[in-house]
Amino acid sequence: MDSDNFLVVSSNSIENKNIEEYLGIVVGSTVRARNVGSDFFATLKNLVGGEVVSYSRLLERARDQAYERMIQEAKEKGANGIINFRFQTSQIVQGASEVMAYGTAVKIS
Repeated sequence: MDSDNFLVVSSNSIENKNIEEYLGIVVGSTVRARNVGSDFFATLKNLVGGEVVSYSRLLERARDQAYERMIQEAKEKGANGIINFRFQTSQIVQGASEVMAYGTAVKIS
């Protein structure tokens, strides 16, 4: 839940809440590309093992942005909640990936 009391859940219902209206699918996405410096250090990490922190941060920022864009689209439809929330990631081209957040916008009471 964000600071505006906007509920986002991965289930198809919200306990103790009544879904008054289904407003349709909402999506937020972003495409992010790696940089040469990150790729160099990632190659070194492949040799010794461990987390590639720069990639973890890149994906975290991408998820946050996609999530916020999804919520914004839902608010524009008049929703105050999202059910069936999911993330999806796909590679667009070598070195660039799309992160998508999606779910069903609803009005709840």
